[in-house]
Amino acid sequence: MLAYTDLDEYKMTDQIQTSSNKSIDKKNILVIALAVILVVVVILFFFQRNAHNEIVGQMNQEKDSIQSELKTLVVNYDSLKTDNEDLNTTLMVTQSEIKNLLNEVEQVKKASYREISGYRSKVTTLRGIMKSLYNQIDSLNERNKVLFAENQEVKLQYTEVKSENEQLSKEKEKLEQTVKRAQILEALDLRGTGLNPRDKETLKVARTSKLMISFTLSKNLTAKRGAKNIYIRIMRPDQLLLLESEQDLFKYEDLKIAYTAKREVNYEGMELPINIYWNNTGKDPLLAGTYTVDVFADGYNIGSSEFVLRK
Repeated sequence: MLAYTDLDEYKMTDQIQTSSNKSIDKKNILVIALAVILVVVVILFFFQRNAHNEIVGQMNQEKDSIQSELKTLVVNYDSLKTDNEDLNTTLMVTQSEIKNLLNEVEQVKKASYREISGYRSKVTTLRGIMKSLYNQIDSLNERNKVLFAENQEVKLQYTEVKSENEQLSKEKEKLEQTVKRAQILEALDLRGTGLNPRDKETLKVARTSKLMISFTLSKNLTAKRGAKNIYIRIMRPDQLLLLESEQDLFKYEDLKIAYTAKREVNYEGMELPINIYWNNTGKDPLLAGTYTVDVFADGYNIGSSEFVLRK
């Protein structure tokens, strides 16, 4: 009975040890498995962190690249100049958008992929707008250069035409003056003398009842033909103009001056003898001395002469 009991106890003890060993093995396996899992988790953590850091680095590089491009765009926009008001308005608005976007990007500490993608899209749009504006301004500048060149050419042509016109005007004026001079008549053989009451010539003042001015209108086929008023002015020796009326005036150059006597004649381009008389009514007494006579026709002085009356 005892032997049986000892054997049985031995078996039980062996079974207990075996069971305990198996339990220890299971724990060891579990520990090893957990250790392996921990190692894998740690490795994955490091991989993920490295990947995250790499992505963050790439995002920061992209952010820096966007900032650099925006700063370049600001400088480029500052260099764009035009006199076109519409283009200038667009330039100012777009430049303001670039500066606002640059300020926004600079304030972002950690940009997400979505934000970076949005910024990149805006930069691309702004660059496209700048390119379009540059092309428009360049085209406008080229057009302005062409217009300026055309304007300079027109000015040069205008100056040349103006110079030619001025030259032609001077030549025309010179020709007109030549024609006018050619049309001026002359009082040929101009002489003055006194007449007594019997219309006989006299050189004595006391016997002179009238003065006679004689001359011949020259032949001139270019002069105006038809009725003409011939005016004379007679100056006494004391330079007093002999007058019949102070209202007797005629146009000479830009003035209206008094005349001593006048006569209307019909001139046909050929020589025409003329006598014009001034009656001595006693209003302006005659004096002994040298008298000066001037003859006028068509607004020109056509002859001058002197004659003497003695005491």
